Amino acid sequence: MTTDSAVSSQRYRVIAAGIFALMLTVGLARFGYTPLLPVMQQQAGLSDLAGGWLATFNYLGYISGVILASLVKDLLTKFFIYRLMLIVALLTTLAMGLTDNLLLWGLLRYLSGLSSIAGMLLASGLVLNWLIRHQLRPELGLHFTGMGFGIMVTGIASALVVGWLRWDEQWLLMGLIGMLFFVPAWLWMPRPIALTTQHQASAPPPPSKRWLWLMIAAYFCGGVGYVISATFIVAILEKLPVFAGSGAWVWVIVGLAAAPSAFLWDLVARKLGDIGALMVCYLLQSLSFVLTMMSAELVPNLISVALYGSTFIGIVSLTLTVIGRQFPHNPARAMARLTLSYGVAQVLAPALSGYIAEMTGSYHGALLIAAVVMLLGMLLLGLLLWGSRITTGQQL
Repeated sequence: MTTDSAVSSQRYRVIAAGIFALMLTVGLARFGYTPLLPVMQQQAGLSDLAGGWLATFNYLGYISGVILASLVKDLLTKFFIYRLMLIVALLTTLAMGLTDNLLLWGLLRYLSGLSSIAGMLLASGLVLNWLIRHQLRPELGLHFTGMGFGIMVTGIASALVVGWLRWDEQWLLMGLIGMLFFVPAWLWMPRPIALTTQHQASAPPPPSKRWLWLMIAAYFCGGVGYVISATFIVAILEKLPVFAGSGAWVWVIVGLAAAPSAFLWDLVARKLGDIGALMVCYLLQSLSFVLTMMSAELVPNLISVALYGSTFIGIVSLTLTVIGRQFPHNPARAMARLTLSYGVAQVLAPALSGYIAEMTGSYHGALLIAAVVMLLGMLLLGLLLWGSRITTGQQL
């Protein structure tokens, strides 16, 4: 491993750039909607159904971005798109507070979803490319702490100003905070360089089609569980007497649990293997949905929120790390292909959940679906674990 002090110092700047990109494009532009959803329902007349559709437009934007990332091969073009999406994330967050038109909201949520690929796929691919080039451990745990920190910031910001600022002013505040993240995300991410012949020669052969399809199906299941809670968890718990009026603090707890989780799951994966650690993530996230369905009390729901926050980023981080290692020449493109299944789940699940909530007056049906699908995903990972081997020679 390279020990040069200059490389070591740059490593932290590169990883920090990815963290700030995630905080802007995912934590604010994408997830800022979650703590603000109850406020928009109360002050702007947004219905459960409309709220679900706005989330669906956001995920349609995300899957459009995933398709874009999967089609682009050139690393410098990816770098250009990364920077462009940082600008889009910042502007769409600010613009949400400048209109109350539902159609414009839908367009803005679509564009903010599109921008989230800058942190989720492009930044993670750029960071992984840099780490591999400099012969450093190719893990994304530190990078994905940005999701947790971003969620924590949106939750704290919303909780501190509730009762002081209206929904539109809160969106403008989110945009102003985003400017602080924009600068390091722009300046500290270096332009990518293609891997050398030596790096290419040492790369593992691609995994089997069976392995890849099982991983794709399992990641689809992870997307269903993730997006139902990511969209509605604050609105769900706001309806419980014990959380009435303090839903934004629920999002803070999610962020607190999420911030260190990707790094910690990397440590778990070194003991259990990546797939073994993923199976534990899926099981715990399923349990988080069951706890919310079964109890309206404080402690079980706090445990539920913490379990969700500590697992959903682990699922993304571990999955994308595995894929990036298997396709080191252009990790963002390979990650994008796998993420298409995750994105499809994110398009379908919010709208379905909104319909269920509208018809039944409760989110319990959506939570039940999420719990069952996560268990199915764990079963698929089990088939992958016992029926195949990752060709790097590492434990699954």
